[in-house]
Amino acid sequence: MDLFDKLESRPSPLGEFTSEGYGYYTYPKLEGPLGPEMKFNGDDVIVWSINDYLGIGSNEEIKEYDAQIAKDYSLSSPMGARLMTGNSTEHEKLEEELADFVHKDDAFLLNYGYQGIMSVIHALVDRNDVLIYDELSHACIVDGKQLAMAEKYVFKHNDVESFKTQLERAHRKKKDDGAVLVVTEGAFGMTGDLGILNEMIALKEEYPFRLLVDDAHGVGTMGEDGSGTGTHLDCHDGIDLYFGTFAKAFALIGAFVATDERVVEFLKANVRSQIFAKSVPMPIVKSARKRLEMIRNNPQWREKLWENTNMLRDGLRDMGYNVLPAECPVTPVLTKGSTDLCQLIMRKMREEHGIFVSGVAYPVVPKGTVLIRLIPTAAHTKEHIEKTLKGFEAIKDVVFAEAEKQKQRMTA
Repeated sequence: MDLFDKLESRPSPLGEFTSEGYGYYTYPKLEGPLGPEMKFNGDDVIVWSINDYLGIGSNEEIKEYDAQIAKDYSLSSPMGARLMTGNSTEHEKLEEELADFVHKDDAFLLNYGYQGIMSVIHALVDRNDVLIYDELSHACIVDGKQLAMAEKYVFKHNDVESFKTQLERAHRKKKDDGAVLVVTEGAFGMTGDLGILNEMIALKEEYPFRLLVDDAHGVGTMGEDGSGTGTHLDCHDGIDLYFGTFAKAFALIGAFVATDERVVEFLKANVRSQIFAKSVPMPIVKSARKRLEMIRNNPQWREKLWENTNMLRDGLRDMGYNVLPAECPVTPVLTKGSTDLCQLIMRKMREEHGIFVSGVAYPVVPKGTVLIRLIPTAAHTKEHIEKTLKGFEAIKDVVFAEAEKQKQRMTA
């Protein structure tokens, strides 16, 4: 059979959204300068779907700085992989500053978050080891698991008893020269809950393992100093490998892993996606250093982020919406309903109220449920939140009526 013919008949996990919803539900175009107000299909909208948590992506100082460093260096420099010709003092300084920021010995700069954690997992474990991960892990962890040659066990989301069961199993099954790596998230980006890091770390003495935490949504937003979910939960020392991305609070591209110096030395020689890929361009490196400095010097951004988050959540709860008990700024609104309801909510909010929200239905979430995920940022204003709440108030009768119908269908 011809491969291209075969692809035509292969079902897409996005279902009807693959083609029919293209440009609206999938691959929508938010245009104009980055910020809480942008244009969608030519209309002005308030945006709740961009992970620029601290509003740094629309900060005028950083925009001017980026323009200047791009002029100074161009996006070409340095050329080559870091192993060969792509290293620089600026790259190394960024790594030192990142390690200091997240309270670890050393750090290794990575080109991308998604690619980076996949490659780190692949490098860390071999066929004699066991890899244990949370069932709601982000796709990058799932794909990293697929790359790894280790035995793999999965535990129920944030279920310490399920986790303990898999730890016991791992220590029974692993080979004499095998080790155990556990991977979870600091803050889960879809549901907004935090990983059960304290409970997991408490089991280390009984069942030794190393812990890798993907804190994409926690770095810059969680903890008094923004150093992440481990700091927020007062268990940061128990995290053996701390993974952060620039794609959220830094509003940039790239990532890093912070850990012991000896492990960083190993990763520099074994993470294939870095060894065989062009180095991070100098303007990105310089901008990351500048953004890190600004994040550390402006704690009021985190305070504003949480002020906006709480105002939005309180308003939604007051009008009867089911806001999941998220512990990071991600604000998930869950309701009973079909894919049709998910589409209706997005369309009404966008077209009738000028509010750009994103939603997911089956198969991303269980059948019969709809999840609308809102991302508050420090750049949102009180007026943005008030207008958004008015929009949700206007559509709630439709949403609640559909939810009740769905509930009756499921119990019939």
